[in-house]
Amino acid sequence: MTADPTLAYADLQPDDIFAAMDELGFRCDGRFLALNSYENRVYQIGIENERPVVAKFYRPGRWSDDAILEEHAFTIELEQAEIPVVAPIELNETTLHHFGPFRLSICPCMGGRAPELDDEKMQRQLGRLVARIHLQGETRKFEHRPAVEIESYGYDSVDFLLDNDFIPEDLRESYGTLVDQLFDNVHACFDRAGNVRDIRLHADFHPGNVLVTESALHIVDFDDTRSGPAVQDLWMFLSGDKQEQLPQLAALLDGYGEFRQFDARELNLIEALRSLRIVHYAAWIGRRWDDPAFRIAFPWFDSPRYWGEHILTLREQVALMQEPPLQWLAP
Repeated sequence: MTADPTLAYADLQPDDIFAAMDELGFRCDGRFLALNSYENRVYQIGIENERPVVAKFYRPGRWSDDAILEEHAFTIELEQAEIPVVAPIELNETTLHHFGPFRLSICPCMGGRAPELDDEKMQRQLGRLVARIHLQGETRKFEHRPAVEIESYGYDSVDFLLDNDFIPEDLRESYGTLVDQLFDNVHACFDRAGNVRDIRLHADFHPGNVLVTESALHIVDFDDTRSGPAVQDLWMFLSGDKQEQLPQLAALLDGYGEFRQFDARELNLIEALRSLRIVHYAAWIGRRWDDPAFRIAFPWFDSPRYWGEHILTLREQVALMQEPPLQWLAP
């Protein structure tokens, strides 16, 4: 096993995983399943005479130990408030473990499917859960986690993409001109919203991070938890055109309002936050392009067709940000 964390992570082997689990006191039964995760290495591991657990091996250099522990503390805080999140298991008085060059955490294994977004009852339930998360989130501030904001999500992402060779040469000029327009409109959306409050969030809350079974619902993957406006944890559950989104929004906010007041000014931020996420997502793939798993998962990323479609999507976002925001009549 190499002592270099980056090289060791790239060459993480089953023997390393089982050895780490054994050191933590788990008697593995040999069952082993890689789960769908690109940022970290995540595995479902069978345990003798007990339910399986999920082991997450953290990508080196992404988060500091303090930032990871702050994420863990937030999810444990939510769990203690009886919010159905999947929190890490504390072992030897910590939730973050070191094994050689690796850092890992262990969570209970939860199954389930993604929620149906056309289910009004489910939308209300999600709204209630998000509000309860936010009630806890507003009680204190993060010290080691970043925020969802224009500089890091937007400008830093664009600078990275333009400083590298991902964008085809014949599209670079139009891309540069377009992102200037994009950021002008993002700033205009934030200006219209005014001085909205930043709180601790899930921040990557989308249907894939909700597990639904016949008897329960669980929220997973707080790996990207950040501070930001409350609407960041709501807008990714809106789909379709604006007419289709209106009843979805109403159901979400009806549920949300049962526990926490929603600031309707934040509706001005939905398309701006979507725009920032689109740019951030492209840069995220680019930053991981040396990882073979990313080249396998996103083979289209360095193709001219992808960047042509990416530019078209950003043009559509400029137009959407110039339209009036979704309307919601608070009860």
